[in-house]
Amino acid sequence: MRTTKRLTKLRYYFFTAISILLLALIFNFSFSKTDGFIILNRFHSIWLDTFFRYFTNLGDGLASILVAAILLALRKKKKAMTVALANIYSGLIIQIAKRVFHMPRPKYFFEQTLFHYTHFVEGVSTHNQNSFPSGHTASAFALATVLVLIFKKKKISFYCLFFAFSIGYSRIYLAQHFLIDVIFGAVTGITCAIAGYYQVYDLKLFRSAKLNKRYKQFKIANQSIPV
Repeated sequence: MRTTKRLTKLRYYFFTAISILLLALIFNFSFSKTDGFIILNRFHSIWLDTFFRYFTNLGDGLASILVAAILLALRKKKKAMTVALANIYSGLIIQIAKRVFHMPRPKYFFEQTLFHYTHFVEGVSTHNQNSFPSGHTASAFALATVLVLIFKKKKISFYCLFFAFSIGYSRIYLAQHFLIDVIFGAVTGITCAIAGYYQVYDLKLFRSAKLNKRYKQFKIANQSIPV
């Protein structure tokens, strides 16, 4: 299958992503929810506050829509469809999970546990519920993984990983999510990206009826040729 071959060729991307996420998971279970959050939020500065306040918006799904629109304008329909599907699937799964688990976000969690945390970035709206998992992280990892899959250039793997993990960290830095939310958001994004790629490039569900007919005729013709 094409998907299997792509995953094999992109060992660096997936091995690195999985390794970092496993280390993050170990870190998460090594500390309490509050302690882990404080350790990851130990360093703050005005320029980081400003940077992450705007940078985190690249994970709200609009970036994926923009990329899909650009690819569609360039007549890269299969690539555009893969980006769109990954974004749609990750969005649906995240929204369902948020409503099923209904976990408190950092600000509300600290209020309930009487922990005094003060570094909330000015201009960033904080919510009370639906913390698990992180939607921004899922969207970022879905986009990053799809870009690595559809473009045959290994050089972009590092930049895509850096982008996705930076979005994930921005959610913790801005006190919007805990580490566990980011970890499962990342897993969701990667999984949905692979699912979207498989659906478009292996199952070919979005190929036109005319092309499907030609493909079947070509396949039958090949089978009828004696060996």
